[in-house]
Formats: sequence, structure tokens, C-alpha cells
Amino acid sequence: MHPPRPADRRRPVFAASLTAVLALSACSGVTGNARVDTVEASGDGVLRVGLILDNTGDSSFLNTSQLAAAQLAVREINAAGGHKGRPVELLPVQAGGDTAAQAHALVSDKADVVIGPTDSSHATEAIDVLSRARTPLISPANTAAGLSSAESGGYYFRTTAADVAQGPVLAKLAKDGGAKTIAILHQEGTYGKEVAAAVADAAAGAGLQVLDNAGFAAGEAGDAARKAGAAKPDAVVVVAREGSQGALAELNNAGLSGASLLLSDGAFARYGSKLGTKALDGARAVVSGQLPSAAFQARLLGVDEGLKDVSYAAETFDAVTLAALAAARAQDDAGPSIAANLVAVSGGIAAESQATAAAPCTTYKDCLPALASGAGINYDGESGPIAFDTNGDITSAAFTVFTYGSDNIPTATGRETAGRGGS
Repeated sequence: MHPPRPADRRRPVFAASLTAVLALSACSGVTGNARVDTVEASGDGVLRVGLILDNTGDSSFLNTSQLAAAQLAVREINAAGGHKGRPVELLPVQAGGDTAAQAHALVSDKADVVIGPTDSSHATEAIDVLSRARTPLISPANTAAGLSSAESGGYYFRTTAADVAQGPVLAKLAKDGGAKTIAILHQEGTYGKEVAAAVADAAAGAGLQVLDNAGFAAGEAGDAARKAGAAKPDAVVVVAREGSQGALAELNNAGLSGASLLLSDGAFARYGSKLGTKALDGARAVVSGQLPSAAFQARLLGVDEGLKDVSYAAETFDAVTLAALAAARAQDDAGPSIAANLVAVSGGIAAESQATAAAPCTTYKDCLPALASGAGINYDGESGPIAFDTNGDITSAAFTVFTYGSDNIPTATGRETAGRGGS
């Protein structure tokens, strides 16, 4: 996730929140690669899960959804026998506190694995503390592309896709809509440039002609919009965050509106009367993740009956479940053992391995028999297939497609999946 947008631009209840940015610089100082290293059991027999809930202000509602999901996962793991017959423990949380301080506190509390943080800009703080303690960190929400190369010694994973994964999906939607030419408007900054480049690359690979890829500063999209209008593209992809409303208004003024528009996840919002009548009629937007099932929502409400939003809940639930499965596969609760088994239980294949992933299983309980039989685990959870690669990234990204009506309000209308490389 990136720094939040204003509250009135959030997505609807029971959807997954989005957007994130940031440059990276942390160095863990840990040598080797915990994702593939051979390790010896060193745990104390109790699997302890920690949470870093770093959301404050308008984004504080995200803490509740992630906490409920972690509580649900631990409840269901323990109902299935826990770890080696002992209950898994969810450590106390310090929601909204300093990220590094939360990480240090969890190390002191003997966390074996930590879930979080939400904001990509806080990731390196947590990675630095936890990798030194050899404690795996699994984020359900970090989407900054640069985190794929974060120096964690192999202790960092994430159950959500990087921002750039939406590039191939946006290009596919343009082609599926009959476009042969596209223009791209991107807001200046890391998010805009990286996603726009991913769209352009995927479009070229799909046989689409990219007529223009123009950047703009928030509130200053007029020139870029007029240039796009003069190019007369079949479709226009808008990659923006806080500058998206202004860019869409300028595109409308330039004669580009409605079904010709495609919006990145950062530009997704309920615009309503903030834009001209029918400005987005037929436009489509992509949102990272798939909408949680009714059954999963009901289980979450069983944990917290006051829950109003389930943003990142599926990704959090899957992170906890994967950690427990990794510990089960290792027959050890220590952090290095968990890190060394996460790729395998997710159905991912290490670069050195030529093995084929096992048949999918969808719950902690249903995955355990595969261990007893000697077969591999391939957990496909509430957020969909995961299959970590050797960077700790998921290799299959799910997106929900929304279509706007004449009232400029979006409705979920489909689902798309993209591979890490755009397939």
C-alpha cells in the first residue's frame, strides 16, 4: 500500500484497499538467503505470530480488518490442532505505533513470524529489524515494485502483487475492448512512471500501438490531456493517485471520456457528481485482489461483528496460514525454518528446483494430510493462488475489474489474473 487517499475516495465496504509507492534503502546485514537455506530446528515448540498494524488517521480502519483476519486464521489453525498439538499464539498488538518500535517489541515477545506492515514506505524499517532477528516478515499490503529487491536476507515475503502487475491487465482490457491504439497519462512519481512503463511494455507485446505516454503533475494535467486528445487513441489509460480526478476532468474536456478510459488502481474511486455527467460511463478500472467471498466475510464477522471493511483481510489470513503451514512442514516454529519453507507450501518453485507444484489445498486443515502422506503442499487461499518466487513475491496476481455507470459510480463486473511477467 502507498500513502492513503482522502476518505471519500476509498473503495466500497468489503473491497480490498490499494495503492502504494516508495524507494528503498535498508540493508539488513543478514547474509545468505533464508528462503532457500538449509536450517536445523531451533524453535521452542510454540508458534507465535506478531502483527505490525501501522495505519493511522484516515487509514486506521485497515488495522481492524487485518486484526480480525489474523485472529480468524489463528482460531481455525488451532481448531485443526494448532502447531504440533499446541495452540498457535497471536501476540498483543500496538496498532498505529512506530513501525520499527513495533518490530522491536515483537522480537522481544519472541515472535516467530510477523505479518505487516501495510504501507510500503514503512517496509524497510520492519525488514531491517526483523531480518536481523531472523524473523520472517509477510506483508499483506506492500505493493511498491522496488521491494522485490529489498535486502532482507530472504526473510521478506508479501501476499499481494506489486503495482506493476496491473500493467498487463490494463493492456489486455484495452485490447479486449477493441482498441488498436492507446495513450497513457501518468502522474509524475514512482507509482505513475513504473505502472505506465508496465502498461506500455504489455501493450506493445499485445500488438497495441502506444501513441503517447505523457506525465503530469497533480492538478496540472491539461497539456497532457490535450496532447492525448490530439493523438485520437482508441483507449486512454490513466495511471494516477491524488491527481486522477483532475486528469479525468481534463480528458473529458479534451473529448476523451466514457468507455475509452481505463483507470489504474490508484485512480479508482467513486467520483459521482465530482465529474461531469456520464464522464466515466463505461470506463473500467482495476483493483488489486479479488472481492472476499460471502463465506469468508461471514467468518470474519464471527470474529468481529462490528467489522465494516475487509481491506487486506484475505491477504492477512493467507499470510498467517502460510506461516503455520511452513512451520508444520518444517516441524519447527523457529523463524529460519518458517522462511525456508514458505516458498514450498505456497506452491512456489525455487529457482534451483525443477519440481512441479502439488495439487492445491485451500485451508490449513485440508493441507495437513499432504504432509502426512509425503506429498507437497500448494496452498491457494482466500486471496487466490500465491506461489512465492525466490524474491518472496507472489507469481499470480488477481485483479477485480470495475465498470462505471452514467453516475460515475463503479460496480464490480469481472476478474482478471496476471502472471508476474505479464502472462
